[in-house]
Amino acid sequence: MNDPRPSNHLAQETSPYLLQHAHNPVDWHPWGPAALEAARREDKPILLSIGYAACHWCHVMERESFEDEQIAAQMNEGFICIKVDREERPDLDDIYMTAVQMMSGHGGWPLTVFLTPDLKPFFGGTYFPPEDRVGMPGFRSVLEAVRQSYDRERDHVEATSNNIVENIEANARRPGKSTSLEILSTDLINAAVAHYRHRFEPIFGGFSPAPKFPHPMAISLLLRYVWHHGDAEVLHMATLSLDRMAYGGMYDQLGGGFHRYSTDDRWLVPHFEKMLYDNALLATAYLEAVQLTGHEEYRRVATETLDWAIGDMQSPAGGYYSTVDADSEGEEGRFYVWQLAEIQALLGEQAAAFCTVYDVTNDGNWEGTNILNLSRPAAEFFDDLGTDPEALESSLAASRSLLLRVRDQRVHPGLDDKILTDWNGLMIAAMARGYRVLGEERFLESARRAAAFALGTMTVDGRLLHSHRDNRTHLLAYIDDHANLLGGLIELFEATFELEWLRQARVLADRMIELFWDDDAGCFFFAGTDHEELIARMKPGHDGATPSGNAVAANALLRLQALTGEESYGQRASDVLHAFHTQMKAAPSSFAHMIAAIDYYLRSPREIALIGDRESREVSGALRSLWGQFRPHDLIVSFDPASDEAAQAPAEIPLLAGKKVVDQRPTFYVCENYACQAPTHDVDEVIAERRR
Repeated sequence: MNDPRPSNHLAQETSPYLLQHAHNPVDWHPWGPAALEAARREDKPILLSIGYAACHWCHVMERESFEDEQIAAQMNEGFICIKVDREERPDLDDIYMTAVQMMSGHGGWPLTVFLTPDLKPFFGGTYFPPEDRVGMPGFRSVLEAVRQSYDRERDHVEATSNNIVENIEANARRPGKSTSLEILSTDLINAAVAHYRHRFEPIFGGFSPAPKFPHPMAISLLLRYVWHHGDAEVLHMATLSLDRMAYGGMYDQLGGGFHRYSTDDRWLVPHFEKMLYDNALLATAYLEAVQLTGHEEYRRVATETLDWAIGDMQSPAGGYYSTVDADSEGEEGRFYVWQLAEIQALLGEQAAAFCTVYDVTNDGNWEGTNILNLSRPAAEFFDDLGTDPEALESSLAASRSLLLRVRDQRVHPGLDDKILTDWNGLMIAAMARGYRVLGEERFLESARRAAAFALGTMTVDGRLLHSHRDNRTHLLAYIDDHANLLGGLIELFEATFELEWLRQARVLADRMIELFWDDDAGCFFFAGTDHEELIARMKPGHDGATPSGNAVAANALLRLQALTGEESYGQRASDVLHAFHTQMKAAPSSFAHMIAAIDYYLRSPREIALIGDRESREVSGALRSLWGQFRPHDLIVSFDPASDEAAQAPAEIPLLAGKKVVDQRPTFYVCENYACQAPTHDVDEVIAERRR
């Protein structure tokens, strides 16, 4: 049913976040030529509000301020009001978040920034309450003060905005080709691990007090360090963090998948939104932990997380949706929490065991209600409950299934069903890795469908685009889109050995270099050469909630060089790592994914070619054995001499040149440091030669 309320200029947008504001009394505009020209023509400051659909405090500010007729009138009279979805326009979010952090020392969403008509920021903050509170100015007061300052102190406003822009531009220029004699070394890896040791919280894991964020890139780097050094303390840092996240309320104990972060120090109370990118990155971290440790709990969590993504987040066309809201029926977390009496009525005799394991009490563990969580693995409760682990797990599984069916009848949180190329690339990679580690065909099929969607629907006239919703694909793709999709395609090739995925990866890599490469700095710009001109052209390299496009590109290009033998890919990756070397030295724990690329760069990959019938049990079994190991520096390629691609494969993958089946049995060729060992038929021999 159409909303009968008057609409503003957002009514024709596709972003669910923008559409949520389409009937505010604020005269919102989308970012675009019309709004920017209006600001210049009317000489009004721009009120830029940036948020996203699953943002709880964005909803709060909308209810309190943007739906208030008086505040809306104040906004409309004094400003050109522009609303931006940060997930659609990460370029704008990066620039103006940097500005607010420079001005206030902190950032977050909703992001509220005031700009001159030439787009230069001069004041900003995050959430503002409608009225003044202790230590926090009200939005009414802010609007009045900003407008008065703009009218009466224009020279000061211009000077402030020019100074901020100069600092943003200086920040964007920081990466650059190294002019020193320093070379990349394991010192950066050791320094990052030392930072994590210092920041590690030894009771519940993680690397900060509350609020706690998951940091999957850090965990992946720690697992690589353990693989090299066998460091028990570092392994404990990684596994305790993985364990506690999986036991806590941050993990959806019924439906699978992780919420955004924990508001407390023990992972109990999450910020309830679910993001596609968090779950892709965390699934990958748990899959790597399965390979390194063999723990079945990590296998379960990875499986459930990927199944959640397929069931709840994959569109019929193949692409993955973006986020699930934190709120349901106007309350954060309402969809996920339980009362003791409700569970007792549903589970009957099974309720006592379930409530003991999942911390369900009459008083509740959060604001009078219960967030399902475990204090330790479920199997460890069997002594307390007088039952054996197998019987207990069977009972708990039946209880979880029933509660999930009942929960699904509740009012679901909102779904932001736009499809973003960069986040899809991360999930394609996770699904392809999930197939290799877990052996589940559904994960490979999911990755194939999403990759086909990205290469088809998300690519128009040869140009990759960023966002799709409601049959509309738009917005030029950024470096993160190209790099993450490139990483996903490489993972898909390594799961299938189908040349089409490798060919598409090369096309994408070449286009990425053409559009984003900065030859002066030796790294990638965030926006392409064909993008609209903004006040700065950023080149981020540090990790945020997701790894930077520069970091993902460096990892992917190193991988692509190893597969194709194309030296230019490796040279670009090397340039990126050198460009950010100074920044990595200053804050190594902020560059975990890029430092993982350094780890790969410093250790020549061990190349393993398996030649034989891909349909044979011997070949598939050997691949399962290899894929079950944590082998972050191994390049594994399987080639069937009888396949349709037999003639082309050696030319496209030099490792395969001259390799053939010996004695009519599947044959391994292991090469390292430009030398190959004698062929062998023994997969155990190949595994035993694992090199740290």
